[in-house]
Amino acid sequence: MAAVAPNTRAPRSSKRSLLMAGVGLVMLLGAGAAAWHFLGRDASAPAPALPAPAQYLPMTPAFVVNLDGTPLGPRYLQVEVQLVTRDPLAVAQLQQHEPALRARLLMLFAQQTYDGVATREGKEALQAEALEEVRTLMVEETGKPTAEALLFTSFVTQ
Repeated sequence: MAAVAPNTRAPRSSKRSLLMAGVGLVMLLGAGAAAWHFLGRDASAPAPALPAPAQYLPMTPAFVVNLDGTPLGPRYLQVEVQLVTRDPLAVAQLQQHEPALRARLLMLFAQQTYDGVATREGKEALQAEALEEVRTLMVEETGKPTAEALLFTSFVTQ
């Protein structure tokens, strides 16, 4: 029988341990790189600030106007409007000037034609014009546009 050298197993065991340590290190580095990539490269950067909550101001009652230029007889538009702002102080200003806002919007809505508001594009154009009317009046009265958006929450033509 041949004699087995006592140190032949030690190098295998240390090679295996070294290999396992290397694999573990590669996995650890991979996990760190993935976390850096998916969680953001600069963990110390502050998260972007969320905007203030929206404040909705319904303009009640609904606007009801005759539509212009209808050869088939009278046509009507009924629209419910809500103003949007993120400034809590602006709500009080919008409420204070609501009679003037209603008057301007009423005149704008009364100038519309049935065909002009029949399409989505026509409704969106009217919505943009209405918001501009509100902002113009509020700048004249307060120096700030105050309204961020104007929403049609009901829109009926007949």
